[in-house]
Amino acid sequence: MRLVVLLVCACFVSLLRAEDGSRLWLRMERNADAAEVRVERGTKRTATVDIAVRELEDYWKGDGKVVLRVAEDGPARDGFSIGRTEKEEMVLTSASGQGLLYAAYGLLRMQQVGDTLGVGQTVSDAPAYDLRILNHWDNPDGTIERGYAGRSIWQWDELPGTVSPRYEAYARANASVGINGAVLNNVNAKPLALSSDMLRKTAAIADVLRPYGIRTYLSVNFASPKALGGLPTADPLDADVRQWWVGKVDEIYRLIPDFGGFLVKANSEGEPGPQDYGRTHADGANMLADVLAPHKGIVMWRAFVYKPSSPDRACQAYEEFMPLDGKFRDNVIVQVKNGPVDFQPREPFSPLFGAMRHTQVMPEFQVTQEYLGQSIHTVFLATMWKDVLSAQTYHDGETVAAATLRKVSAQSVSAIAGVANIGDSENWTGSDMAQANWYAFGRLCWNPDMSAAQLADEFLKQTFSADEGFVGPMRQVLLRSWDAAVSYMMPYGLHHIFAGEHHYGPEPWYHPGGDIRLDWLPSYYHRADSVGLGFDRTREGSGGAAQYHEPLSTLYGDLRTCPEEYLLWFHHVPWSYVMRNGLTLWDNLCYIYNHGVDEARHFATVWEGMRPYVDATRYERQKARFDRQAKDAVWWRDACLLYFQQFSGLPLPADCPPPVHKLKDLMKYHLDIDNYTAAGMDKLP
Repeated sequence: MRLVVLLVCACFVSLLRAEDGSRLWLRMERNADAAEVRVERGTKRTATVDIAVRELEDYWKGDGKVVLRVAEDGPARDGFSIGRTEKEEMVLTSASGQGLLYAAYGLLRMQQVGDTLGVGQTVSDAPAYDLRILNHWDNPDGTIERGYAGRSIWQWDELPGTVSPRYEAYARANASVGINGAVLNNVNAKPLALSSDMLRKTAAIADVLRPYGIRTYLSVNFASPKALGGLPTADPLDADVRQWWVGKVDEIYRLIPDFGGFLVKANSEGEPGPQDYGRTHADGANMLADVLAPHKGIVMWRAFVYKPSSPDRACQAYEEFMPLDGKFRDNVIVQVKNGPVDFQPREPFSPLFGAMRHTQVMPEFQVTQEYLGQSIHTVFLATMWKDVLSAQTYHDGETVAAATLRKVSAQSVSAIAGVANIGDSENWTGSDMAQANWYAFGRLCWNPDMSAAQLADEFLKQTFSADEGFVGPMRQVLLRSWDAAVSYMMPYGLHHIFAGEHHYGPEPWYHPGGDIRLDWLPSYYHRADSVGLGFDRTREGSGGAAQYHEPLSTLYGDLRTCPEEYLLWFHHVPWSYVMRNGLTLWDNLCYIYNHGVDEARHFATVWEGMRPYVDATRYERQKARFDRQAKDAVWWRDACLLYFQQFSGLPLPADCPPPVHKLKDLMKYHLDIDNYTAAGMDKLP
């Protein structure tokens, strides 16, 4: 008997070790016998419905039949209902085949997390945002800008002849969480993306994504008529330029009939745009929108703009786009980053949300952790995104979510975008825990009211283990991880004090010398001097606080009432300023950095207790990352406190631990980021 037990245990351990993370949260085991799935008479069998049937036949383990029905009176807009009848049948109903696919994944998710339906009970669900889109920053050469999980999954050199099975696995993962669109290429787009050869390759990918309900989009370079068409100009008001775009769009729709439209980054960071010709963002966006309109395509025009001459980079998007409110076509959506600067660890929401009352606006979040430890640190971004979406804009009582869900015309659609963290790593995202952010982004697009705790529970139960001994502790790790990262990186509204080239690790002193833009330097943002720390955005400073609707404008603009999490974002605060807990700014900085270190160490300790619940491969891979995160937190703490101490001239509080590093050593150190992420994360001094 003992031998049998040992053999069973050995087999179990062997199975655990076989995990590589590639199945993401879809770790369902196939049935030995196919489940009985019936498509109701009158429901059209499409490729999408066939996928729903196949998924249920393979993975549904409940008793009784599963019935799929498309009904005119079913939930609309890809929504669905799931009900258990008196006959113990599970009936999945929607007004579309796509809704049935979402229902199938919804039922399987309930099975995985342990939710049940009693006889006679029905649950209904429907997506909040019409367009739920991943933005890939992938380049034609296979690299990924701000990608930390290997190279691009798009094998452009093999397409269209060879189509990787990875594309369908990608489509399946997205559909399972409700994502219905993908921009395949970098916003810093090359004109090559619109060449006939590349469009045929794009069409091959679109053919794979389509049955899963995912529409394909492309980022476009505004100067493409010059680069590809040989025209002397890309002026959006030039008739020949417009005609070139008409021909190119017609070509795209012949290849991809359900093509979604264009994402455009223009007149930002050196990219070409309509301002090169004395035109406005509206002129450029509307020209493309008019060309796409006959095909029902859209333009997503990014509001991420800034010029080196501006006194405050955080103010520029509002300054450029607010005068254009109401001047964009109905099929233009202005895509706005969640904060006024650039995906910082903690930013106030962009003042454009809610302010643009006559233009459709969509949030842009960053799923890839460019400024939050990349594929090494565990930072559950659902808590950040919830913070933004639930923020009150004080325009007609709307939250950011409500403002971006509101339709400005009968022809408008609501949309939300996330910059993908996906690459060709075997586990897709480089870190097994980073998969949580891909998962949570999709689910929040579908339902912004979901709590971060529910999202964490769903992810953990499906991806690792449903045992409460695992879920309980790791839920707390995920829910505390964003606040912890902010604490050991940039607390109280500090921002953009990273290493200059790769944005991993602290360099508040970064200045490579030479002729460099001031707004690419940390000192532009932290403004440390002998008096204090922080960026003055009051009326006496850049005026950034005034871009918010009252009462936020006054709240943010007054040092006494400004929320302390944004204190250094809106104010240059004296080192001796007494905060609400009775301690000075300097002492609070010291304590909060140490709190972040303690949290990161705690996360590593918690993970050590998770060994019984996780296969060996994923356990060891994640353990190395939690251990590295804890060391990085010390690096951040020492670098920032020692650097700022030069300006404050104040000692560390007596109960704060002494620094591990010396400032002079840290200032000499230059991280080899490629080896750091790829060769064991052991390159820190």
